[in-house]
Formats: sequence, structure tokens, C-alpha cells
Amino acid sequence: MTGSTTNRAWGGRFTEGPDAVMARINASIPFDKRLWRHDIAGSIAHARMLGETGILAAEDAQALVEGLSALAAKWEAEGVPEDPALEDIHMTVEAKLAEMIGPVAGRLHTARSRNDQVATSFRLWVRDAIDGHAQALVAFAHILIDRAEAEAQTIMPGFTHLQVAQPVTLGHHLMAYVEMLLRDIDRFRAARARLNFCPLGSAALAGTGFPIDRALTAQLLGFDAPTANSLDSVSDRDFALDYLMAATQCALHLSRLAEELVLWASQPFGFVTLPDAWSTGSSIMPQKRNPDAAELVRGHSGRILGLMTGLAVTMKGLPLAYSKDMQDDKEPLFEASDLLEVSLAAMAGMMADVTFMRERMREVAASGFSTATDLADWLVQAKGVPFREAHHLAGRAVRAAEAAGVGLAGLSADALAAIDPRLADAGSAPLSVEASVASRLSQGGTAPAAVREAVAAARRRLEALA
Repeated sequence: MTGSTTNRAWGGRFTEGPDAVMARINASIPFDKRLWRHDIAGSIAHARMLGETGILAAEDAQALVEGLSALAAKWEAEGVPEDPALEDIHMTVEAKLAEMIGPVAGRLHTARSRNDQVATSFRLWVRDAIDGHAQALVAFAHILIDRAEAEAQTIMPGFTHLQVAQPVTLGHHLMAYVEMLLRDIDRFRAARARLNFCPLGSAALAGTGFPIDRALTAQLLGFDAPTANSLDSVSDRDFALDYLMAATQCALHLSRLAEELVLWASQPFGFVTLPDAWSTGSSIMPQKRNPDAAELVRGHSGRILGLMTGLAVTMKGLPLAYSKDMQDDKEPLFEASDLLEVSLAAMAGMMADVTFMRERMREVAASGFSTATDLADWLVQAKGVPFREAHHLAGRAVRAAEAAGVGLAGLSADALAAIDPRLADAGSAPLSVEASVASRLSQGGTAPAAVREAVAAARRRLEALA
């Protein structure tokens, strides 16, 4: 069925209104109303520029600025109305402004298009989202750094292939995630730097014949400069993909830590106890303490990855300049932002409150002959044995210890000498887990002293970011 009224924004070209399904698929106000603060900010800057350049009379520009400010205050208190006939937040702002200040509101759209208006509002929203995530990442990194410093001497198993490999310190393990978060902050900051150019003034695609001042508009909105090409300005969504790629990488890091919490909280591991606030029970098994928050964070990472992929596929075949496909650019970012925000908050809460079971961690770290590499290294350093031969001898020692039912440190001097005379005094090798981790003093190593150095360096890096 065809509508009976034309759209007030573009109805001059058409004699009939849109079909009901067309109206439904075309309207974006249900989701893009989240841009209202950014659209109003962009409109205020545009109105001020129009007044400064004399394109609009000073009193008209002032009326627009005051009306937009009043509209912002009203919506801050009452919320944003949804009128599908107005299609999107941009037309809603203009229509509601007209209700407040009258026909002068119609001058607001002078020298701009919805194309550059949308691109500007969206960039402002993404910039704010990035700033919020960066702040949350810094706070989370501080939590991990504090826990790492407290656990600098706590022994735990280091794994490869999920098999006990070598003993490490819990502080070192936690600092690995701090490094990931610092890279996430860098990625978001780089994405912010690339997006911080103002499309406003590009108009529909070709620029405008009005004597606008794009540098002034960019300055008023906190951008570094205007964008350089009007065609690119209205069709570019690299900044949205940059955001989603940074969000995806961050979510993958959170997912890895969440997975470790899930494993560590299980009875076979027993490395951590999650507090009640971050666990749930079972509807049938009263003994259960399920790490649901960690599992949900792990699940959110897959959704964020899917959102990034979806927008990339949307953009892959679009010709210049604007196409309506781009209306689907916002919901993926809105959803990804919400998911990442709650994931960061949940992981920060869990890692602040989790209890580490130190004795259990040390017990597992000492299993599986985890100091065999230390024995091989000792042969190289103390006896001058080539590493491949040392590796072979250490393997024979492991086999002997396994047969005797003891750890490497439990082998007698006679048993070691029977393997090879050069092993007779291997009791001086760092075969305990404590001696093993203490010896790993290389930069970036797991020794408690190295962990404390890494903690101090990470704090300096976070201070520099602030």
C-alpha cells in the first residue's frame, strides 16, 4: 500500500509517499538516535561557521545555535522521540528544531548534505567510543599490573600445547596480558588519529559553492583538519572498520584471558576461585559454581568478530560515492561498543576479585619434569656440552626420574652419574621450580626481579598515555 503523504525532506521530487515496507526498511531512527548528541554538536558548529562567514545573518545563526542547545537540553531530560516519517536522527533534529524556533530552522542545512552530516556525526560518535574504551583499558591494565606485582614470586606452570612446559611466575603470566592491553590502547589511539578529520563541508559528494570555512568547522568540533577529498569524505568508512578491527583484537585478548579463567576455575586445574559475584549456580546441581561471566566474555568476542566481518563485506563492492548500504554501518559499531564495554567491565571486576590458589599452582608447576630445560642449560653453561647433546642427556634424566617415581631434583648423584659422568654434580643445577624461575633474568623473563622491572615499565607507559 502506498503512503498518502510525501517525505518532508525529499518529497518535492515525488507525488506519492513511500510504500509501508519501503518506509520501514529506509528508516534508521530506531538505532541512529544514539547519534543525537553528535549530530547536534555538528549542527551547532555548522551554524556558527555559517554565521562567521556571513552565509547566514548573525541573528539567524544565533537563533540556530540557541535552538539546538535548547533541543539538546530537552532530549537530555526527556529522551529522543522516534518518528519513522522523519527517517533518521538528522531529519529528526531539523524537524524538532523547526517546531521550537520556526522557519529559520530551514536555514540550518545550507551548504551541507545529509551525506557529510552523517559522516561527521558518526566520526564524532566513534571518537567518543574509542576514548571510552581506552579509559577502560587503562583502568583494567592497572588492575592486572597491581595483581602481577603482588604475585611476582608466585610459581605456576607455563604451558605449551596445554602441557606443563616450564615453571613461570603468575606475575609474569599476568603481565603478558598487560602487554596485549597496551597494544590494544595503541590500536585504538591510531584509529582515533586516522579518523580525526572533519568531513563537514563536503556536501553530497562534490563540495559546495558557498564560501564556507571548513577549517573553522573542524576546529570547533575538535578535529585536526578538514578531510581532503569530498568524494572520499562522504563514502569513507575506513574509520568504522578501524574501530571494529581494534575492538575485535581487544575482544580476542579478553577472550583468551576469559578462557584461562574458565580452565583455571575447573576442578582439574583448581588454580583460582571466582567470587560469587562473578559466578552462577546450576538449576539442578547444587554444588556447581559456573564461570558464566568469563564464558560470556569469550562468547562476545565471536560476535564482535562477526560484526567486523559483516561491515567489511558490506563495504567491499561499493562504488563512489555514497550508497544507502552505508546506513547499515552504525548498528555493527553500536553493538560492538556495547559488547566490548561490558566485557571490559566484567574482566576488570573478575581479575580484581579472583583468588589465586598458590599452593595448587606450585604443585602443578613442579609436575611433568618442568625443569628439564634447566638441566640441559646447566650442562651447556657448566660443562660446555653442545645443546643438542645436553637436550638428549636431560631427556635420559627425565626417563630415569620417571622410572624412579621422583622429580629431577630427587635423582641421586649416583643415578645422575650413571647416565653420564658430567651429570654427577647436577645437584647444583636450578632443578627446583623456585631456582628455575629465579634464573630467568633475561629482559622480559619470568624471574621475580624481571617481573618487577616489567611492572615499573608498564606503569611508566600508562602514565605516558595519560
